[in-house]
Amino acid sequence: MAKTFRVFWLLAALLLVPVLRAAPETPATDGGVLLLDIKGGIGPATRDYVRAGLKRAREANARAVVLRIDTPGGLDAATRDINQDLLASEIPVIGWVAPSGARAASAGTYVLYACHLAAMASATSLGAATPVSMGGPGLGQEPEQRGPEQREPRQKDEPARESGEPSSAPAQRHEPRSAMERKAVNDAVAYLRSLAELRGRNAEFAEAAVRDAATLTASQARERQVVEIVADDLDSLLRQAQGRKVRLARGELALDVAGQPVTRVVPDWRARLLAVLTEPTVAYLLLLIGLYGLVFEGYSPGAILPGMVGVICLLLAAYGLQVLPVNYAGVALIVIGVVLIALEFAMPSLGAAGIGGVVSLLAGSLILFDTDVPGFGVPGALIAGVGVASALGFMAMIWLAARARRRPVVTGIEELVGQVAVATRDFHGRGRVRIRGEEWQADSASPVRRGQRVRVHALHGLVLEVVPEGGATAAE
Repeated sequence: MAKTFRVFWLLAALLLVPVLRAAPETPATDGGVLLLDIKGGIGPATRDYVRAGLKRAREANARAVVLRIDTPGGLDAATRDINQDLLASEIPVIGWVAPSGARAASAGTYVLYACHLAAMASATSLGAATPVSMGGPGLGQEPEQRGPEQREPRQKDEPARESGEPSSAPAQRHEPRSAMERKAVNDAVAYLRSLAELRGRNAEFAEAAVRDAATLTASQARERQVVEIVADDLDSLLRQAQGRKVRLARGELALDVAGQPVTRVVPDWRARLLAVLTEPTVAYLLLLIGLYGLVFEGYSPGAILPGMVGVICLLLAAYGLQVLPVNYAGVALIVIGVVLIALEFAMPSLGAAGIGGVVSLLAGSLILFDTDVPGFGVPGALIAGVGVASALGFMAMIWLAARARRRPVVTGIEELVGQVAVATRDFHGRGRVRIRGEEWQADSASPVRRGQRVRVHALHGLVLEVVPEGGATAAE
């Protein structure tokens, strides 16, 4: 038991390493600049981190906050919460797509538009803000190819749509195919255009980014007044931002940030723990570990460790899943799949329950997260690995069960068949033999001498059918 608890604490320590490995840096002094990082998918953990950073900037009376962005997108609810905090911020926020090679795609474009000042580093991009969370074939797929004579002509008063590359031909638009998709797209267009109008930025590109998934490079974004600054490093960014006027809730403010000390704000342990728990892959694995832990506890009552780990993992998974876009039909299918596999181990059904369990587990894993947002799904390789591992375990169980059927019986009176006994007296027909310290009645078709070894050939009720073994005898 002590060994199992040591293993448990070792695993817990390994899980906490990414949470506790970094300590928050020294608080910013008055008049400094705080640097926040949005990296990866935007979710609940990102929202809490940005909210805490803005609060810290307000308490430290910071001159500005630099929000460094590198994201493929994120969840709509978390993005809107972040933008609400940015719009209500009493401290100017400079959105900066950096370093070189970074992107502010999808949800990142909305966040950049909400910042008081927008900047990009060289070799970065933004745009592609078409909603994808509703799924379906209508959005995010290439339209059907049509010849020039089949394309709808552009109206005279229709402006050319913006795209990532200048072109004289109009961009092909991904038209929504259902009322729900049109509703989502129009809502996103209105939202991003409102941010553009508030910050005085290019509203036409905002609409193109949503309807046509248009993108821009850093230089194109500055030319089209989507961003105000192109800067490759933080010092250059602050120098170019010096003296620029931004509109806050309390009125206009001229930035005074050049030469100010910069403090990078790293997430505290709670934010890092939340980020780990709300990672879709981690939440998915915690759910599986919790379910299998309870199954193992059921097979070995009193083991304690599997049940304890199972309950803890299930609670952590429940916390992570309740803040993620989860399809609860997928959760139900996963639970049913694990239960069916467990039933196959407990009551073999020639593979019916096991096969159904594996299929249910894979189907639930595929539809678990109800979103197509990059970074918020379970990798296909992991799902395949879980399915293969479950199938192999199920096949191994069937092989062991078949092998056990071919092995001789080792319990009950049936195990006496094939064993050697010793005759306690001479007999031909019915007599008595001693086997394993007990005397049994025996029948023999051949004469048996006292002390002769006989082998049990069959069992008829409480009478052994024996066959003499050569002429060997054994001393009593």
